[in-house]
Amino acid sequence: MVIPMIPRPNRGDLIGIALTLLISIAAYMFRDATIAPRAFVALCAAPHAPLVCLPRHAVLWAQYERLFGITALLLGLLAFAFANRPIGIAALTLGVTAIINYNGTEGIIGAALGLWGWLEARSPRYHPPDHLSGDQNARQ
Repeated sequence: MVIPMIPRPNRGDLIGIALTLLISIAAYMFRDATIAPRAFVALCAAPHAPLVCLPRHAVLWAQYERLFGITALLLGLLAFAFANRPIGIAALTLGVTAIINYNGTEGIIGAALGLWGWLEARSPRYHPPDHLSGDQNARQ
């Protein structure tokens, strides 16, 4: 009789989910509050712009240079190649942030590869019935 394995999230997974949600919500709220409103365009173009314009300019510069998406893609490739949970969490989080900041192509690929690496890092390694199971993940 085969008992199906039910994946249960552990503490590291819950922290990763919470981190991804918090950073994604913060990125969306920052974009919605400071980048999307047209009033901020005139306000930040003024000679004595408020301090909130500094992170706004940094986010817009990173968006135009596609840094969010390219970084998410690179992290996703690393997470996929090495089946590493922290890198996978970072790739997924940055990939969602890249999508929010209109770097969608690289962001979605990086997020998908990061999620794949994260899930593969926590999947057990296959062992034939006559071998003892180890504590390594599916690729090691």
